[in-house]
Amino acid sequence: MNLYDKVSTGLEGFDRVIDHLRIGDNVVWQVDCVSSYKKMVDYFVESAIAENMKLIYIRFANHEPILDAGQDIKTYHIDARKGFESFATEIHNLIKEEGKRVFYVFDCLTDLLEYWNSDLMIGNFFKATCPYLYELDTVAYFAVKRNFHTYSTIAGIRETTQILLDLYQINDKTYIHPLKVWQRYSPTMFFPHVIQDREAICITSSTDASELFNSINRGEIRLDHWNTVFKEAKRMLSFSQKKQEAVKKRLMYMLIGSDSRMFQLCDRYFTLKDILDIASREIGTGFIGGKSVGMLLARKILEVDGGDIITPFLEPHDSFFIGSDVFYTYIVQNGWWRLRTKQKTPEGYYKYAAELKEKLLHGSFLKDIQEQFVQMLEYFGQSPIIVRSSSLLEDNFGNAFAGKYESVFCVNQGTPQERYEAFEQAVRTVYASTMNEDALSYRMNRGLGLQDEQMAILVQRVSGDRYG
Repeated sequence: MNLYDKVSTGLEGFDRVIDHLRIGDNVVWQVDCVSSYKKMVDYFVESAIAENMKLIYIRFANHEPILDAGQDIKTYHIDARKGFESFATEIHNLIKEEGKRVFYVFDCLTDLLEYWNSDLMIGNFFKATCPYLYELDTVAYFAVKRNFHTYSTIAGIRETTQILLDLYQINDKTYIHPLKVWQRYSPTMFFPHVIQDREAICITSSTDASELFNSINRGEIRLDHWNTVFKEAKRMLSFSQKKQEAVKKRLMYMLIGSDSRMFQLCDRYFTLKDILDIASREIGTGFIGGKSVGMLLARKILEVDGGDIITPFLEPHDSFFIGSDVFYTYIVQNGWWRLRTKQKTPEGYYKYAAELKEKLLHGSFLKDIQEQFVQMLEYFGQSPIIVRSSSLLEDNFGNAFAGKYESVFCVNQGTPQERYEAFEQAVRTVYASTMNEDALSYRMNRGLGLQDEQMAILVQRVSGDRYG
C-alpha cells in the first residue's frame, strides 16, 4: 500500500489510529444526530478539497444539508419517493458516469425509512451500492442513526462496509469508537477515542471506558420500521373514525401504492381493520401487488354492496401475500443487482433478460423469509395451493398482463421438506417469469419497460375438498 492509496479523515490523530482511510473504503458512522455526522464530514471534505479530490454529495433526505451550498462540490438530488429500484439505479448510474477516484458524501440512510418504511430495503441499498463504489476506487461517507435499525440491518452493513465507526457526543466531547477497520490493525485501534483539537486520545482504562459506555444508550432491540408502524396503527382501532382514516391511508400507501383509481376504490371500501388484517398475512415487506389488491377489493365490494345475498356464499379469506421487497431482496442478496441494472437499460432490456431469468430460477432466500415460508405452509397443511404473480403493474386499469407472468399449482403433498422445496421453486418460477419475452414486450409496448416492476406474490388455498 503506497502513500497515494491513503486518505485523510481530516482528523490527523484519528488517521494514525486507523492507519488512514484507504482508496475503496466505504465509511459508515453510527450517530445519535445528523449534526454529529456533519461535523465529521466537514473535516473529511476540508482535507479532500486541499488534496484537489473530486467531491460528490448525494442529497435525498429531509434533514438539514450535510454540506453547505457554495462549497466546491457537485450535488445530485435523488428522489427516494420513487422507490428502491429507481433510487438505487439512479445512484448506480451516476457513480458509473463519475468514474474512478471520486469522493462521496451521502445523506443519513436512516431518513430513507420515511420513504420506504423498511429497514430491509436500506440494507439492500447499501449492499447493492457499496461494492460498486469499492471497485471504482472511491471513498464514501454514510451515516445511520443508532438504535433505529434492526440487528440484521446493522449486521449486513457491518459485513459489507470497510469501516464502521460509533460516534458519540457527550458533554461537549466527541468520541469515536472503531467497530470495524478492514485490513488494518493495532493493539489499541478498537478502543474508544476522545477527539481533542484533531488529536485522538485512546481510552484504555477500564474505569474510564465503563464510565463512558454507561452513559450511552446503545444496543436496544428494534423491530423493523415496517412492523413498528403497523404495531402502532393497531392502537388506533379504539380511536375515532376520523383518526383511523388518516392512519389507514398511510398504511395503504405502504401496501397498495400511490394514488390511482384503484387506490381510491380501496380507500372507499377498506377500513383500517381490513388493512391491518391484510398486513398480518404478508410475508416480508412492501406492496402486495395489483392482482392481490384487485381480488381483495372485489371481495370487499361483494361483502359491502352484496350484503346478505352474497356473503353466505363466500369462503373465509385465508390467502397470503409475499411482499414486493422480498423480490428485490432476493436479487440483491444473491448478488445479481448489477445484472438487474444492466437489464433495465434500453440496450440491455432484451440482451440480459435470459441470463437474469436463469439466475432467478436458482437463488436462495434469507433465513427469515424461509422461516415465514415454513410457517405459511404449516398453516395450509396439505391443502393444494397456487402461487400467483401479483406485480405492481398487474391487473390495474389499462394493464391486465393476462397470461404474461407465471402461476404455479402446488399439489402440496409429500414430506414437509419436499413441500417446502416445491413451494420455494414455485416462487422462483414466478420471479423468473418477469424476464419472459412476452412480459418484456408487453411492458415495452405500453411504455412500461423501464418502470419499476415490483413483483409481489399471491398464495391461495385451492377451493374444494379432498376426494378418494
